[in-house]
Amino acid sequence: MAGEEDLVELKFRLADGSDIGPAKYSLGTTVASLKEKVVSQWPRDKDCAPRTINDVKLIHAGKILENNRTLADSRLPIGEFPRGVITMHVVLRPLRPDKNKGKPEEDNVKKTRCSCMIL
Repeated sequence: MAGEEDLVELKFRLADGSDIGPAKYSLGTTVASLKEKVVSQWPRDKDCAPRTINDVKLIHAGKILENNRTLADSRLPIGEFPRGVITMHVVLRPLRPDKNKGKPEEDNVKKTRCSCMIL
């Protein structure tokens, strides 16, 4: 089990200012695992929601974090804020048009009108 010094406390800030978390994670946790947590805990009352981790981007300190990297690899400023909660921003990828119709997929039409931040 990881020692207390091997854990970091994170929360995920959504575009509307609401948060998922905070919770503690091991420095060996991958960004992909964090995205899975965000997708699974996405608030049900939101108009738009990610379906997979590929719909989500996590941003910390102005950098988009890569799925295959760990928290330790991502160089979070753990030493600077030993007991503080680190905030990561969550953005959603824009909808991809249906290749056959040239417009967003039918079940995503409602989501194009949501107030989520997209890249």
